[in-house]
Amino acid sequence: MAEKKSKSDKTRIEKVIDGQTVSLSNQDKLYWPEENITKGELVEYYQSIADVLMPYLQDRPQSLFRFPNGVTRPGFIQKDIPNTPAWVRTIKLTAESTGEEVAYLVCDSAATLAYMNNLGCIQLNPWNSRTATLEKPDYMVIDLDPGENTYDEVVAVALVTKEVLDKAGASAYAKTSGATGMHIFVPLGAKYAFDQAREFAHVIAQAVHKKLPHLTSLERNPKERRNQVYLDFLQNSIGQTVAAAYSARPRAGATVSIPLLWEEVKPGLLPTAFTIKNIPERIQKLGDVFRGVLGEGVNIEQCLTKLKS
Repeated sequence: MAEKKSKSDKTRIEKVIDGQTVSLSNQDKLYWPEENITKGELVEYYQSIADVLMPYLQDRPQSLFRFPNGVTRPGFIQKDIPNTPAWVRTIKLTAESTGEEVAYLVCDSAATLAYMNNLGCIQLNPWNSRTATLEKPDYMVIDLDPGENTYDEVVAVALVTKEVLDKAGASAYAKTSGATGMHIFVPLGAKYAFDQAREFAHVIAQAVHKKLPHLTSLERNPKERRNQVYLDFLQNSIGQTVAAAYSARPRAGATVSIPLLWEEVKPGLLPTAFTIKNIPERIQKLGDVFRGVLGEGVNIEQCLTKLKS
């Protein structure tokens, strides 16, 4: 990345990334004041892992979760972003919530990634589907969302979820949410509609709940599940998003939603151990342990048959 200072603004720099000149402002702004991590360091984190990260972002509409003043100030979600540099791709879609046409940003390059980070996008929220197959997700997600639970209890639920998926003959991949939960992904290969993916996730969630009736819940209302882990299968709808693999989170500690080896999913696992400071080294050591999520995909019908046997 070539870099030069802007003559008109000493706080602004320009970097050439993937052949595009990206203007980056306020690189010294503290995004994590307690950890002394700046906006510029966030940009550098993402650029350092861009080769591994980009397959999870490319050709996907993005819901921009912006924290332009860092993690100690409220953020906001922006979906419509009509005014972008000519080299940033957008796609016009009808928003499910409002019915209005929205120009979604599509992150196709490391340059666009840096542009997003400069807008204050600490967390990355790509769609589960790509622009060519918007109605068919590449993967199914079950979000393990704890109430007043320990992380060891989240781990216990994740392991039972894997047991159920193993019985179904479905490949399963786990990542921390970067917060208090965990995400379980199953590759679908853009072969099924969202309603099929959601129903499959619902069946899996019901099977897990049957095995762990006191520890888990299918109740969406948090008041109904104070000490239970919510098995959220409703993330499998068009336009719904969770934090991307390797995404930083706008939380204390600069934690990351990190893909895990299943052998790491055991008591004592702490999501706070994974931050933007140590993820590049982890990737160098392990590579991308999540890539199978973007693979050919399971056969839902066969999986359901195996579950019933």
